[in-house]
Amino acid sequence: MNYIDQHVHSNISHDGISTYQEHINYAKNHGISEITFTEHFDDYKNIETNLKTLDIDKYKQAFDEIKDNSKIKTNFGIEIGLRPESKEVIKGMVNTNNFDFVIGSNHITCGKDMAYDKTFFDGLSKEEAITKYLEDVLINIKTYHDDFDVYGHLDYVIRYVSKYYGYLVKMDYQLYQELLDEILKTLIAHNRGIEVNTSGIRYGLGIFNPNIQILRRYLELNGNIITVGSDAHRYQDLASYFNIVYNVLELIGYQYITVYHNRIPEQISIKSLRY
Repeated sequence: MNYIDQHVHSNISHDGISTYQEHINYAKNHGISEITFTEHFDDYKNIETNLKTLDIDKYKQAFDEIKDNSKIKTNFGIEIGLRPESKEVIKGMVNTNNFDFVIGSNHITCGKDMAYDKTFFDGLSKEEAITKYLEDVLINIKTYHDDFDVYGHLDYVIRYVSKYYGYLVKMDYQLYQELLDEILKTLIAHNRGIEVNTSGIRYGLGIFNPNIQILRRYLELNGNIITVGSDAHRYQDLASYFNIVYNVLELIGYQYITVYHNRIPEQISIKSLRY
């Protein structure tokens, strides 16, 4: 198998553990031909947190030090926590850096980072929490459609809904069809894709993000940009469960995954990755 991992965090990210070199050394010995590092960029202005926004210059310097000496292909990417309030900051950051790949994600919803601030869920049913999250996703797509390439872990909220309510919650497409269809149609209209993120399995959700219903519906709507990322924060999780993802994508009807360099998409047949 040949694995191309397009969502990887080093210890440059606030929650990363492994160094660039540790990721690269592991990749060389585990059939991973290409890594895109996508460090976290979140604008924490007016957010109650001890976290700090990524220093892009520091990230670029650290990446440049290893990329030329790496024995596998490494790409300079970013995962942006999109917020409507941060439009000028985010657009300026994207426009002044030559990223290979940009993931747009929702980490902060309604002014709260649900990974660290569980008050987001206070007074909300799980359906209301999911709806608020999806409404924010749609606003972000309409605000930033030129500033990202794919939307990351589209049903990310499920990870924290399940934690908060104490049992596994699924984003049932039928319950949120109107919002999800508008999200997918808007992505497709702007030639933007979605990421298959395998970290959901590691986090005990039993499936990757987004779920199969969303992946199937995206294809039904003629969406064809799919990237695959482990969201690894330590080297041992690189390309985790990619063999399962490739199988599931083919069963649904996808023939290609997409890889980005200089923010230009290239489709690679899933079949060609099986050698």
